[in-house]
Amino acid sequence: MKSESGSAELTKKGYISSKVESLINIFKSFGSSEEVLCMIFVERITTAKAVERFMRGNVNFSRFSISYLTGGSTSKDALSPAVQRFTLDLFRAGKVNLLFTTDVTEEGIDVPNCSCVIRFDLPRTVCSYVQSRGRARKSSSSYVLMIERGNLAQQEHIFRIIRTEYYVKTFALHKQPNTPSLDLPLQEKYIYHVESTGATITAECCVNLIYKYCEKLPKDRYYLPKPCFEVGLKDGSYQCTLTMPHNAAFRSIVGPPSSSCNLAKQLVCLEACKKLHELGELDDHLVPLTEEPMDIDTDTTDKKCVSGPGTTKRKELHGTINVHGLSGNWIHESETVILNAYTFDFRCDQEGELYAGFVLLMESVLDDDVARSEIDLFLIPNKMVYTTMTPCGKIQLNKEQLCKGKLFQEFFFNGIFGRLFHGSRTDELQREFIFTKGHEIQWGSDNMYLLLPLRNSSQIQHDPNIYWEAVESCSGTVEQLRNLYLEDGNLNHENLCSHKRSNKGEDIIHLANKSLHFSTVKDSVVLSLHTGRIYSVLDLILDKTADDSFDEMYNGKASPFASFVDYYHQKYGIVIQHPGQPLLLLKQSHNAHNLLFSKMKYQDGSTGNPLLVEKEQIHARVPPELLIHIDVATDILKSFYLLPSVMHRVQSLMLASQLRSNISYIQRIPSSLILEAITTLRCCESFSLERLELLGDSVLKYVIGCDLFLRYPMKHEGHLSDMRSKAVCNATLHKHGIWQSLQGYIRDAAFDPRRWVAPGQISLRPFPCNCGIETAFVPFNGGYISDDPSFVVGKPCDRGHRWMCSKTVSDCVEALVGAYYVGGGIAAAIWVMRWFGIDVRCDMELVQKAKYNSNASRMCYLSKIKDIEELEAKLKYNFSVKGLLLEAISHPSVQELGVDYCYQRLEFLGDSVLDLLITQHLYATHTDVDPGELTDLRSASVSNENFAQAVVRNNIHNHLQHGSGILLEQVTEYVRSNLEYHGKENQFLQQATCKAPKVLGDIMESITGAIFIDVNFDVDLVWKIVEPLLSPMITPDKLALPPYRELLELCSHLGCFIESKCTSEGEELIIEMKVQLRDEQLIAQGHDRNGKTAKANAAARILVDMKKRGLSLKQCISKANQLDIVSSKLQSELTNLESRHDCPHMNGTLSLGLSSARAAVVLPLKMDKGGPRTALFRLCKSLQWPIPEFEFVEQRFRYAK
Repeated sequence: MKSESGSAELTKKGYISSKVESLINIFKSFGSSEEVLCMIFVERITTAKAVERFMRGNVNFSRFSISYLTGGSTSKDALSPAVQRFTLDLFRAGKVNLLFTTDVTEEGIDVPNCSCVIRFDLPRTVCSYVQSRGRARKSSSSYVLMIERGNLAQQEHIFRIIRTEYYVKTFALHKQPNTPSLDLPLQEKYIYHVESTGATITAECCVNLIYKYCEKLPKDRYYLPKPCFEVGLKDGSYQCTLTMPHNAAFRSIVGPPSSSCNLAKQLVCLEACKKLHELGELDDHLVPLTEEPMDIDTDTTDKKCVSGPGTTKRKELHGTINVHGLSGNWIHESETVILNAYTFDFRCDQEGELYAGFVLLMESVLDDDVARSEIDLFLIPNKMVYTTMTPCGKIQLNKEQLCKGKLFQEFFFNGIFGRLFHGSRTDELQREFIFTKGHEIQWGSDNMYLLLPLRNSSQIQHDPNIYWEAVESCSGTVEQLRNLYLEDGNLNHENLCSHKRSNKGEDIIHLANKSLHFSTVKDSVVLSLHTGRIYSVLDLILDKTADDSFDEMYNGKASPFASFVDYYHQKYGIVIQHPGQPLLLLKQSHNAHNLLFSKMKYQDGSTGNPLLVEKEQIHARVPPELLIHIDVATDILKSFYLLPSVMHRVQSLMLASQLRSNISYIQRIPSSLILEAITTLRCCESFSLERLELLGDSVLKYVIGCDLFLRYPMKHEGHLSDMRSKAVCNATLHKHGIWQSLQGYIRDAAFDPRRWVAPGQISLRPFPCNCGIETAFVPFNGGYISDDPSFVVGKPCDRGHRWMCSKTVSDCVEALVGAYYVGGGIAAAIWVMRWFGIDVRCDMELVQKAKYNSNASRMCYLSKIKDIEELEAKLKYNFSVKGLLLEAISHPSVQELGVDYCYQRLEFLGDSVLDLLITQHLYATHTDVDPGELTDLRSASVSNENFAQAVVRNNIHNHLQHGSGILLEQVTEYVRSNLEYHGKENQFLQQATCKAPKVLGDIMESITGAIFIDVNFDVDLVWKIVEPLLSPMITPDKLALPPYRELLELCSHLGCFIESKCTSEGEELIIEMKVQLRDEQLIAQGHDRNGKTAKANAAARILVDMKKRGLSLKQCISKANQLDIVSSKLQSELTNLESRHDCPHMNGTLSLGLSSARAAVVLPLKMDKGGPRTALFRLCKSLQWPIPEFEFVEQRFRYAK
């Protein structure tokens, strides 16, 4: 329907009814899609589906997202439970605006923003009327009843429903003890009404609600929780006793006497619903709590951003917290200042490489662990400089020393990493010396410190030996430069080489400001007058003078300049006064480098050999009279290249220390550990939060699991698991992290030394803020949230604003909890969790109640005493409360045998305990393992398969108490299969085909939970008992990934693709999998009723074939690591080359005409970085070709300036 009058025309032609036309008119009255959340109730499934499809095709409603929802009946149009839940979630989140639904949603879904409810088909009962009306929960919402004009039966039906509702409410509010019952229909006479929401349920509906509640209780394929009804006849009346499953909120309830058996059953269910509501198992909409949606902070959620908080796809703009310890205004003091001194001592691992020490002067006092830091700097090739920072007490500087130290820092940091002149001869701006008299460089108050050189005998405790002669010589050099340069920035030729020259001897070199002997020129530091750059002198070129040919600077090619004299005269207007002097060979200054990269970036992990070699240096040849000698040693100049990386690490440690002060735990956690917790992989350093995040996740799960277990002794395992999952999910952790402004502390980008500036250094690479925020603080609201993939993550503007993945905040919360656990144990972890606002308690009284008040502990276990003693002998631990062990080995199916306890709550607790113990063991044992591999180790170690094997290995499965023949059969089959494959070289097929029954892993967890309670929550004692049961532990060399996962990674390394095809044969699924190697194609099939298992079977068979051909994942990983490192370094070189050429970024399509047997492949082609490579890979994947291999050839070019 494409026109406004289309609905009227369709009605006239009889294609749609007038009722549908009226519905269209209602929809046209709605505003924007952001304001509309409407439910339309229909009676039949086919109606919901048909009207939904018709409305979706109406162009007038293209702004709305439309869907339908039906119950799980036998109709072919009915939706599966998974689709129902997914559709409800979309509607709750506002991603579906118009929802056509049957009565499946009448009994309550919680949608606070539902703005309109339309009854396309009228409700049949009062309960249906009240429940559907209760879905419109938003203030000023609408409830629309669509009644046919002139249909008296429909009008009378609605009036009767409204009158009945009024009578019921009046009767409930004013009922006296002796008031006679109203003459109402039976199904509307017994009603439970919730005043706060208006939710109402009849006795007839209560039976279904009780069954629905029981379905939400924890269950497995061997046990389905369901209510049990016993109806008895007493004094001529029927009375029903309802027995609930053992994990329900209460065990049994007796209903009132009734006139019939069926009514007795309904009334006892009504009483049960009342009690469940009072206990909080049903919410105020009379819905089981397991259906509650997670709370979403709508104030901070952008409707344009589809992704939720805590996800990788969602990007958020955050500010950066300044390091308070660097703030100050003391540099402008006119009197003596007292500063704190911290020395840097540099020691290179290569003999003969010397670096001068430096002293850091600042106003703040650093924490001791920051002041005594040790920093490793990685230089290539295969060179390391070890930096030791030491506190040296306080130092006093007078006004003159302060000014000279300030000038020294400004001169060298601008001369080496910046510019000493503003403007250029080729620009319209006038060239100007930055130290011209009257000009002063501004120092920011938020970044204030001095870095001054030390003498060789540097670190004298409490008395840093500052090299004041070098500092003062810098002042003299600046004064000489002021005299040499005119106000327009050009050289004053009258003052050039105006110093007194000594003519004694021939071994004298005349520089611009002094004359030096040949022997003292080498290894000196000079500054060129024509470029303003600082150099170190490598040697004298005795056979070259300024009169020689300039062709050598062009690699032997013809030069436009006849000689060096001609070159400097034409390009700079400088007349060489002494062309006969030998030229000086100079080493050029260069940009600072990030020296904090991990050593693994430069070394082959298997051989230790360097992957990259030092690049060939390009040297300058300059006449001596154009150089000013600076009286500092070259080892001081070399140390300047270390200082940016050193100061970046010190500032990071200070930031971590600042965060530690905010948390204010009584025990001081190492700042290096906190720094690790706020450093992401993007920083490319030798540490990151990945390992601590893994540990912190287990700590959170453990602490919250214990707290919930103790705090809610009557809640079943399903509720506890839901509550724990919600408490530790990324969205919740993100909320806690934002609340404490953790995002401002996170380091999410590699150190960029080109943008780093010391106090007094002028930035050459400004990054102006275009965020529209005037302050460093970024308010957290929808305006600064997006899921646009084009946003660059981690790169800050000059105000410190940077885009960050939302999940990064959640990860840092986990890592910080892990850091405090490592540094201070469980007490420190709980402290930081409370600091984040996570409500956890530790009450030992509750531990004792859990120990002695469980159902099993009160039961007589004498009939099982022999079995218990045998199991205790296998565990090598004697329980003080035997009932805990009996409960730990009782499957829920024993309820059918009259037992009212099972292991589910203990399983929940043991799951958290085992997860923490195993993760802690792996974290402490495998310190050199990659975080990704550590995650795989943990997943394999805490898997149901690993626990099941431990149970079978220790013969614990024989003690399982259950009432299911199917369970016994599956356990027996697994034990037989496990023995059959045990010790075999290849276990891929066992892993894929023989899955352990979940119950075997469950009893390992439940027994651990029972031990944990019996030893009063002593985790160390639990580990001593449990570790022998789990031994041998999984190690990296024994780690086996799931077959399909391993095949994916192996094919990724080999550069080939996987093609899968699924067919069915009866009840079995057949997965055919193909992998195209370079010389042959491997084909395998997997069969199973479960598609995931069938895919694993096929992958396992292909892995076996690939292993026969000598192809394995471990062999590929070591090769890939080396290639990735070299490729990343070459990519940076290619990026630099790209900036030198004007290559237009064109987008288009790549069309390849292949053989006649295949149609042409048309792929989108983008000419920006990585675009052609991506298109080529897509082509190979579509045609099942192996990924192409690349060979890199590096060419070097030499340029003269």
